[in-house]
Amino acid sequence: MTRKPHRNGRGLFLGAILGAVAGFFAGRMMGNAALGILVGAVVGSALLYRVNPGPWNRP
Repeated sequence: MTRKPHRNGRGLFLGAILGAVAGFFAGRMMGNAALGILVGAVVGSALLYRVNPGPWNRP
């Protein structure tokens, strides 16, 4: 019985969207919104790719 790693495509997508939105606002405060979007999307994807947000069909 091996444990399945907590990796999924939905977490990757959700992390990219949430990270891009957060990065946009952080980037605007620092003066470069485009760079904030890119960095936020990469960081958010990396975090939520590893963390499993849960199944689609919750009981």
